[in-house]
Formats: sequence, structure tokens, C-alpha cells
Amino acid sequence: DHPGRGQSLLEMGVGFINSFTKDNIGPHWRSFAPWLGTVAVYITIANLSGAVGFTPPTKDISVTAALALTSVFLIYGGMFRFRGLRGGFHKFAEPVPLLAPINVMEIAIRPVSLCMRLFGNVLGSFVVMELLRAVLPVVVPVVFSLYFDVFDGIIQTIVFVFLTALFTGDALQDE
Repeated sequence: DHPGRGQSLLEMGVGFINSFTKDNIGPHWRSFAPWLGTVAVYITIANLSGAVGFTPPTKDISVTAALALTSVFLIYGGMFRFRGLRGGFHKFAEPVPLLAPINVMEIAIRPVSLCMRLFGNVLGSFVVMELLRAVLPVVVPVVFSLYFDVFDGIIQTIVFVFLTALFTGDALQDE
């Protein structure tokens, strides 16, 4: 009856993820909201761990590759689940069958894009922060840490989750 602040914040976050998923994926959003929410929380915590002195797990290419591959299984698994086998394969021939080879190449391009974007940005910000810590006094890296660890980490979370939702919505879309 009387939720506390923590519960209210969690409910607001879940409501945001549900609304975001519904807007970007469409009628089958309920199957994908838990994954997108979990990935958003994981990547955010992983990226913010650099602000407290830990090495971000997303700085390791195997972590970002695993996240990207899992997202691709989600995208194409959802496509075949909701469109059926025939509808899923037909999606590769859209808008014209001549483009089928390019659409099939997207199966490999999408995970590489998701993986490299997250990995490259996190690694780049980690390297810049380490250089700043080595060269500049103690106080100046704190200001840059707010940008590279906090702001950039959250931006990378948003981009990864948004692109996964966008790709999933595109795979499920009926033309």
C-alpha cells in the first residue's frame, strides 16, 4: 500500500523499460523487456565500475562479444518465433529478393557492430583515464572520470540497448 523510495524507483525503472520496449518492438514487446532491462542494468553497472577503481568487464572483448551474440540470438530467435519459419526466411528477401545476400550478411554484421561499438568506446575511455591518472594531478582526473566513466558509460548502455531493440523491432515488423 505504501511503497518506499527504493520500490518506487524500481517500479519507475521497470515501467520505463516496458514503455521503451513497447515503443520500439511493438506488440510482442513482453518477451523482450526482461532481456533489455537486464542487459541495461548489467552494462550500466559494468561501465560504472571503472569510476570506483575496478576494471570494467566491458573492456574485455569476450564480454562484449557474448552480449552481442546473445542479442543476435534474441533478434533472430524472436523473428523466427513470431514470424514462423517461412516468414523468418522471407524477411531476408525484403524489400526485393536480390538483396537477400546482403540481408544474410547482417547476421554477422549486427553482432560485430554491437560488440565493437561497446568494446571500443569502453576501452578508449579506460585508456584515456589511465593516461590522465598517470600524467595529471590527483584532482583533475576526477572531473574527467565523471565524463568517461559515468556519462560515456551510460551513453554506451543506451546505445547498446536501443540498437538491440531497434534490430529486434525491425526483425518482427510486418511490411
